[in-house]
Amino acid sequence: MPDEREAGPTLRALGLCAKAGRLVCGTALICEALRGRNRPLLVLEAADNSENTAKRLRDRCAFYGVPLVRLPVSGERLAGALGKSGRIAAAAVTDRQLCRLVRDTLRPAPDTLEEEHNL
Repeated sequence: MPDEREAGPTLRALGLCAKAGRLVCGTALICEALRGRNRPLLVLEAADNSENTAKRLRDRCAFYGVPLVRLPVSGERLAGALGKSGRIAAAAVTDRQLCRLVRDTLRPAPDTLEEEHNL
């Protein structure tokens, strides 16, 4: 797994997505958005999620064909990058161009990306 320092550009890109209003935060809201019309294009999860949360996200993303990326950061650090307080288990990008920006900041590694999709 890449170390936490390498996640800086990704966290900054996610902050930009949040400022643009093109980010869904939290497991329950992401699962709901996956069923909706404005389906997320990419889901990013914190490294310290519980097994149940990780399985829930993994299963939902696999079912709806949305890539899932595990970031090497805690839920607290993810929340801070998005301008939220507390902890966030996952965030999902809903805009195609911003999704491309976030994906460009990720270093492709076999254990980091669950699926490859053309976005």
